Amino acid sequence: MADGSSYNVKLYVYDLSKGLARQLSPMMLGKTVEGIWHTSIVAYEEEFFFGGGGITSCRPGCTILGMPDSTVNLGNTEVPQDLFQEYLSSLRESTYRPEKYHLFEHNCNTFSSEAAQFLTGKKIPSYITDLPSEVLATPFGQALRPLLDSVSITPSENGSLNGYGLR
Repeated sequence: MADGSSYNVKLYVYDLSKGLARQLSPMMLGKTVEGIWHTSIVAYEEEFFFGGGGITSCRPGCTILGMPDSTVNLGNTEVPQDLFQEYLSSLRESTYRPEKYHLFEHNCNTFSSEAAQFLTGKKIPSYITDLPSEVLATPFGQALRPLLDSVSITPSENGSLNGYGLR
């Protein structure tokens, strides 16, 4: 990069269960699940995420979820913002269109991991990306799968639910 600019990249991690997963998972799943994770990438002073509305962005911490439960510093990137925007545009038209969202196989965490790898060369922590397969491996996860497959999560910046719940 000609100007040598470097930008910090963070992963915002939200527990959609607000602590209930940790409390109820031992009884329901037979193992402890620390949270039901929604993630987003924060770079260039913007928060980027994928949900039932496709790839969207807002000011950091301005989704309906508020401030994240935790933040992971993913390091720095030298990818210019305009190149990242071009990359997001291509993803919006291909693999991350709204109708491609799937709670277990192609979700916010899949997007965050791919975007993190593009920006920093690193994926997001595996405790987040491995959670769906861990839950589905339990009898309760298998029983709930038909219901969970119909869930779409899209935190909007204007405070509306915008796709939370069943679609």
